[in-house]
Amino acid sequence: MRADKPVPVVTPAMIVIWLAFATVPLWIERVGLYQYLGVEILIFATYALAYNLVLGHSGLPSFGHGAFFGLGAYGFGLAQFHVAADLWFCLGAAILAASACGAIVAAFISHRRGIYYALLTIAFGQIFWFIAIKSHAITGGEDGLLKIARLPVQLGVVTFNISHNVALFYFALAVFVVVSLMLWRLVHSPFGRVLKAIKQNETRARFVGYDVWRYKAAVLVLSAGLSGLAGGLFAMAQSSAFPDVMSLHYSGYVVMMVLVGGGLVTFWGPVLGAIVFLLARDVIGAFTTGWMLWFGLLFVALVIYRPEGLGGMFLRSARVK
Repeated sequence: MRADKPVPVVTPAMIVIWLAFATVPLWIERVGLYQYLGVEILIFATYALAYNLVLGHSGLPSFGHGAFFGLGAYGFGLAQFHVAADLWFCLGAAILAASACGAIVAAFISHRRGIYYALLTIAFGQIFWFIAIKSHAITGGEDGLLKIARLPVQLGVVTFNISHNVALFYFALAVFVVVSLMLWRLVHSPFGRVLKAIKQNETRARFVGYDVWRYKAAVLVLSAGLSGLAGGLFAMAQSSAFPDVMSLHYSGYVVMMVLVGGGLVTFWGPVLGAIVFLLARDVIGAFTTGWMLWFGLLFVALVIYRPEGLGGMFLRSARVK
């Protein structure tokens, strides 16, 4: 396979996006919004980037990804309650729980593709959701896990309290920076180029010698682990973990974020989609409880007339100029 031209480790666009996020606590309340919304946007932007590794970069239609997000939330809460109340350990448990279940799912579905792959991801997502609902002694059932603490960040001899929303925002931003940088390098690595080849033509990739099954399994496990990391952050932000986040409609949210933002054509599209989705929820939701109707209409219009999404539209406008 021909190697692409070298890609910089850090791009100007990357720095601009990180710095723009860093200013959010300074002005978000002045425009009528609230600090916690910034935390949610960063968590879901991290989740959407992780999900887009499967859908946008590999062309694998996973529609049950909410299960991995929820497994991370439960992994964080259960590790805190039953093993050790340490932030790094609990986040590691969130990643491990989601990755392990991702490996189980990958073992069953990585030989499939297209509609069969999509249906199996939905089926496994529903299985994990059902287990979370019925395992009341472990997960709390429909009541969920409550009183999950915002654990302090311990860096050697220095400890930071992140119980306040602004402090939690900057911790979530640090995680977002690390994850986005890692994924940027990954999708521009030889591994990422094989994923691109699988997305373009899986059969051809197999014929030229790539072990497609292993690549599809690896990318699903990696995406599941990072989705679990976002889920762990979400459990800490909300101080709780509920089975709802593992449901089918919650899985649909991240699909809409990625497609509306333009994740199929741009690396940063999922971040834009997460911002638009959560702003629509709060801004349109302030006027009507049926905000999803209007967002759904936007989603349908984009899929029909601009399938490249908002990010693709901006890219095309920039090229025309």
